[in-house]
Amino acid sequence: MNDEDTAVQLRRTIIHLARRFNASATDEGLTPSQASTLGLIAARGPIPLSEVARVDSLNPTMVSRIVGVLESRGLVERRKDPDDQRAYLAVSTDKGEALHRRIRDQRVAGIIEASRQLPPDQRRSIAEALPALEALAEAMP
Repeated sequence: MNDEDTAVQLRRTIIHLARRFNASATDEGLTPSQASTLGLIAARGPIPLSEVARVDSLNPTMVSRIVGVLESRGLVERRKDPDDQRAYLAVSTDKGEALHRRIRDQRVAGIIEASRQLPPDQRRSIAEALPALEALAEAMP
C-alpha cells in the first residue's frame, strides 16, 4: 500500500469513527460541535473563548453561538477574564460536567465493547499505533 492509499484509508476510518462518536452526542441532544466544545471546556476550563476557537478550529462567532447554546442549557457559564476585562472565560457547570462524563463514558464503553470483538493481535496493534496517531494529529496543519 502506498502513502496515498494509506492516507485515504486512514481518513475514511477516522470519519467512520467520528460518526460513531457523534451519535453519542446527538443521543444527549447536542450537535457534534456542541459536544466537542463542552468537552474542551470541561477538560481545560476556565478557558478563554479565543482559546476554544483556536483549539476547535472555529471562528469566534461560531464559538460564541455554541457557548450561548450550552449556556442556555445550563451546561457552561461565561465569566469575565480577570486578566483581560474585555474577554470571557468559559467554565462548565456541574450539569455540564455530568453530561460531558456521560458522553465520554458512552464513547469509551463503545470502544471497549467493539474492541472485545477483535482478535488480541488487532487490539495490540491498535494500542501500539496510538503514539504514532497522536504524533500525526499534532503534525497536521
